[in-house]
Amino acid sequence: MSHFSRRSVLALGTAALAAPAFAAAAVKTEQWGMLEIALKGPMGGNPFMDVTVSAVFESGGKTVEVPGFYDGDGIYRIRFMPDRIVRGRWRTKSNAAELDGKTGSFDAAPPAHGNHGPVVVANTFHFAYSDGTPCWPLGTTSYACIHQSDARIAETLKTLAASPFNKLRVAVFPNSSTENFGILPFVGKPLAFDFTRFNPVFFRRLDNFVAKLMALGIEADVILFHPYDGGKWGFDAMPPEVDERYVRYLAARLSAYRNVWWSMANEYDQIKAKNDASFDRLFQIVQGADPFGHLRSIHNLFNVYDNNKPWVTHASIQNGSAVESDVSAVLFRDVWRKPVVYDEVKYEGNLIQRWGNLTGQEMVRRLWEGTIAGTYVGHGESLADEGHRMFLGEGGKLKGESPARFAFFRRAVIDEAPIIDPIDKWQDRHLGGVPGRYYLRYFGDTAPKRWDFMLPKEALSDGQKFAVDVIDTWNMTITPIDGVFTIRKANDYEFVSDRAVELPGKPWIALRIRRLT
Repeated sequence: MSHFSRRSVLALGTAALAAPAFAAAAVKTEQWGMLEIALKGPMGGNPFMDVTVSAVFESGGKTVEVPGFYDGDGIYRIRFMPDRIVRGRWRTKSNAAELDGKTGSFDAAPPAHGNHGPVVVANTFHFAYSDGTPCWPLGTTSYACIHQSDARIAETLKTLAASPFNKLRVAVFPNSSTENFGILPFVGKPLAFDFTRFNPVFFRRLDNFVAKLMALGIEADVILFHPYDGGKWGFDAMPPEVDERYVRYLAARLSAYRNVWWSMANEYDQIKAKNDASFDRLFQIVQGADPFGHLRSIHNLFNVYDNNKPWVTHASIQNGSAVESDVSAVLFRDVWRKPVVYDEVKYEGNLIQRWGNLTGQEMVRRLWEGTIAGTYVGHGESLADEGHRMFLGEGGKLKGESPARFAFFRRAVIDEAPIIDPIDKWQDRHLGGVPGRYYLRYFGDTAPKRWDFMLPKEALSDGQKFAVDVIDTWNMTITPIDGVFTIRKANDYEFVSDRAVELPGKPWIALRIRRLT
């Protein structure tokens, strides 16, 4: 998979049109690109509250109505993402005469190199891009990076461009403990915001950040709410009608970016002004307001949300112990029959708090344990500098030991096997892969000197031959074992080889076992 190349910047396929006529030439865009309609409209009163605008897009027998939004200075925008190579037309609908009944056409060409479309759920437990290319979300987190200076944001993007990560969790609202650059989502002052007026300057910065992540091939996992307000802003206790306006406005602005994921909240169970019913409602509002059906999840602290609910596409889990062993990590997957992303498994860091002081080795261990369980493990770094800033909060540079090992993991595993499922998970085998074809055996912090070659019977038969590589997950080496391993049936459950695999007798070792054809 070459979609992780960060050197080429993808064209957004964006065009601004002022009161177009249908007779005008079709606007050029690409499949899963963005077509933007910009219209001049009313400025008086409160356009955020008084004016509604949308457009109906017709193409290839399909009709989609897309909500628009007010972007300040008398400009209304409607953003559309064509999901096919097609020629189509659009017509606006509005309660303002200046915006109603405008028409135009568009031409969606084949997607540019690197544009694989939005990520969707695939094969029950996994992900793929819309063109069928497998997607392995290997994420990290920087909660308040969009609230930093332009220079700090540029440094964060430069760091991400050189990193192995293809997903970033980022919050819309600031934390009380994080220094804010001074541009906030609503007009007004802290604890005295005018919740009827959004601040377009803030949301343009957010748009720009999401677009730059998209150009780098990075998914933007956008966190809509969190409990870290600390009484400083009031964003965690807005009235329900304000919550609804906010998520609808955000959906109108961001849904046409193909790299958006929706995270309803971080540590949702700690937001005192909301409960599960509140988030049920907000989930459904976002689902209805996003015409392009992006992924939706919610992140917990102690009380895990019911991820069986139909508006949840995948589970986003915080758990510091589940991925210490693959036999624990697999359990959530079995309960929900959906992809499980362990977005927070504690962080590599130097904090006194227990959640922020993992060693790099423990961070990497969680990655490998979660992988052989058929789940996805995210990275996080809380290595604070002398100014108490860290990548987890403010972005900037990554300083830890684990990112390089995550990059090695991408080369050693993701490029080899885009899908890993647990194998014979009810037994103490610690195996993941694709039965009969590909296996990963991870030894964690144990240090055996040999492994008796033994595989569960599924998809195996006498005489099949396998190659074995010894992977040092910490020192980042791959050592092929000379010769082949030929298997035979040993009993009703297992196939074995007469050869054992010799191991180096140190921790953090894995085996990669591939069938020879």
